[in-house]
Amino acid sequence: MEQLIEFAGNNMLLAGAWVALVIMLIYSYVAGFTSGVKEVSTHETTLLINKEDAVIFDTRTPKEFKAGHILGARQIKPEELRAKDFKKLEKVKDKPIIVVCAMGNTARGVAASLIKDGFENVRVLKGGMNAWSAANLPVSK
Repeated sequence: MEQLIEFAGNNMLLAGAWVALVIMLIYSYVAGFTSGVKEVSTHETTLLINKEDAVIFDTRTPKEFKAGHILGARQIKPEELRAKDFKKLEKVKDKPIIVVCAMGNTARGVAASLIKDGFENVRVLKGGMNAWSAANLPVSK
């Protein structure tokens, strides 16, 4: 224990970085559990698409979307995301909605905005398109 304290005293920058990383890690786990946005795996996503006719909203850039997206996915334009304009999505309000981004991080904010706008059954694809592609699931180009 004395060596650890001595190391931290001699290497304040490294010790500070380590503490910051631990705090960020704990925060990400706690935020995931307390968030109103639920994450779904690739398997759960395919079940929702096939059995409950889920709607996929892709929040990536048009270039990324054209490079490959989930079959039947709709793209939400960046200007609509910034304005939080989800009026044209009212037709699918009663269906399960799965928000997708590249890695699953930015989709959480969009999903939270959708929930705040009155959409009830909103989820985020855990790992985003990277997880979808890694699972070798079909991609449309």
